[in-house]
Amino acid sequence: MRAITEKQKSLFDQLENSEPSFPSQQNQDERAGKLDELMKKALSCSRCALRGGCRQVVFGEGNPKARLVLVGEGPGGDEDRLGRPFIGRAGQLLDRILAAASLDREEVYITNVVKCRPPANRLPLQSEVDSCRPYLERQLELIEPEIVVCLGALAARTLIDKKAMVTRIRGRWHEKENYHIMATFHPAALLRDPNKKAPVWEDFKQVMKNYHSERGG
Repeated sequence: MRAITEKQKSLFDQLENSEPSFPSQQNQDERAGKLDELMKKALSCSRCALRGGCRQVVFGEGNPKARLVLVGEGPGGDEDRLGRPFIGRAGQLLDRILAAASLDREEVYITNVVKCRPPANRLPLQSEVDSCRPYLERQLELIEPEIVVCLGALAARTLIDKKAMVTRIRGRWHEKENYHIMATFHPAALLRDPNKKAPVWEDFKQVMKNYHSERGG
């Protein structure tokens, strides 16, 4: 066997001591760019009747490379007025839940199953969900989160099981594509029934443990 030359040894040392590779800034910028393109398509969407009865499309906001995505049902009045998800009373409660879980709103991504406000804040019809679902699925495909939290029954039925009931499936992890998914009560439900705050906090403690354990605390 021939002896290893100094040049070869140097190459081996470089490989051994090299840092692990991470997605380049170019790839991250490309992901954000594709999300922007998708948003532009959503802004001009008329696939269902909801667009004709709302002020604007509420696409979603947050970190385009977020490890955690939160999915609600649909925009309310404040969201429709300002074009941002979860900024009304339910959104303010969600912000407090995130803060208690040591999560910043800026580091996660927040969106809804449907992007336009249903009349009188009613639940979206199945036909409306079906029309808007490709946008949600493409958002998740582009962001590539590790964890998705379904806020409310509609999100759970859309992403976990079409017959899902939050009271039965909350608090348990489900596997979906390449991410873990958890269902819990919508923050608006907590405003109506404060007794739901305790189980939601238990759910978010699991989310927090999973989220922080992936990065060493």
